[in-house]
Amino acid sequence: MIYSELFSRCIKIILRNEGGYVNHPNDPGGETNFGIAKKFYPDEDIKNMTKDRATYLYYKDYWTPMNLKGIQNDELVLQVFDFGVNAGIKTSIRMLQRLVGVTDDGIIGKITTKVVNDQPIELVDKFKMRRKIFYMNLAAKKPQLQVFLRGWLRRVDHTKF
Repeated sequence: MIYSELFSRCIKIILRNEGGYVNHPNDPGGETNFGIAKKFYPDEDIKNMTKDRATYLYYKDYWTPMNLKGIQNDELVLQVFDFGVNAGIKTSIRMLQRLVGVTDDGIIGKITTKVVNDQPIELVDKFKMRRKIFYMNLAAKKPQLQVFLRGWLRRVDHTKF
């Protein structure tokens, strides 16, 4: 499959962030490989997942539904996509929508795209800060996830081209 240049740049970082095979007992997603979780893909052979298969699933189930192609700031696209992969598509999009003051319906349409594109470059830093606050609140609310907090915060800082 041929992917857009922006998706191809983003997916390299997503796959790096997600890493390889993991079966951590505290991970609510259970067994994962390249971030693809058995919980959400029960019919996939997670242990033997290939990068090509993971890339295809991210394109089909995350990139396409997120409708990020109209957003002009590539760094913001990467942050929103990465957060969508890690915390859920609607969670990521709603956070972006709240940040720019549009209806937080979890769908990137013409209005969200226009308002986001009219924002200053600092929107990326604001989104990153909101991500960190989200992770800190999540770890405080669910202590069993505290073990992941340092990695999540580092992930936000290292998610860049």
